[in-house]
Amino acid sequence: MTNNLLVTKTSGEQEPFSEIKLRRSLEKAGAKQELIDLITSSIGKKAFSGIPTSLIFTYASEILKKSRSALAAKYNLKLSIMELGPSGFPFEKFVGEIFRSMGYEVKTNEIIQGECVSHEVDVIAEKDNELLMVECKYHNKQGYRTDVKIALYVQARYEDLRKKWLQTPELANKSHQHWLVTNTKCSDDAIRYAQCVGMKILAWNYPENNGLKELIERSGLNPITSLTTLSKKQKDRLLDEGIVTCKDLAQQYHILKSMGFSRQKIDKILIETLEVCSLSGLTDQEKI
Repeated sequence: MTNNLLVTKTSGEQEPFSEIKLRRSLEKAGAKQELIDLITSSIGKKAFSGIPTSLIFTYASEILKKSRSALAAKYNLKLSIMELGPSGFPFEKFVGEIFRSMGYEVKTNEIIQGECVSHEVDVIAEKDNELLMVECKYHNKQGYRTDVKIALYVQARYEDLRKKWLQTPELANKSHQHWLVTNTKCSDDAIRYAQCVGMKILAWNYPENNGLKELIERSGLNPITSLTTLSKKQKDRLLDEGIVTCKDLAQQYHILKSMGFSRQKIDKILIETLEVCSLSGLTDQEKI
């Protein structure tokens, strides 16, 4: 790999290529050292000055898919989240599942009465003495940032809801929190404002080492859009049926029969699903 190679990010900015970052991302996807060496060597031969990071990603994904589809599925996580669209509803459910994996009782798309008006809240999460209002901001293209106007909007809604909660005996003594969750990035002003008012922000790589990406990796809750054994049309059909995570699909695999898949195809889909999401417990007899 050329030491002085520049790559072009989705924002149009250029930065020095980092082989360390590439290797680390491949390792997190589960690739072994021999495969990582093969990919970095292959990209080194194809790379040119100003190469888009998206093209590097495509090259790596193609080799991973040929080696093992589940590796490509894990590596494609960010793009897979962006395919939870075009509406934001699947993303909201996906975020709800992440909070559920952390021990919260979760409700999505609830109409909640505030002191002044009612609000449709993306996610309400409760655990022990905590009561969380979670606002989800989904983008289906890279390069978008959730700005301070969104943070101001979330704060205003939360204040109206919190005033009502403080008037409700069973909710008044709970620890009230408000979260802004996005699948891309937040602007610096949005982060500063959130820190000032006590709002929690969960973005793709924020907070550092504990962002949305890390929470997904730790929970094993990969979206069904990460699966390489399904077409986009088939994924959209599952999303319409409320199947958002690989865990959902493993638990409700009979829906694959109604979609007209053969037994062989269903087995192939489930094998990848279990590998990607690190699930277990389905025997061969239970699959079909």
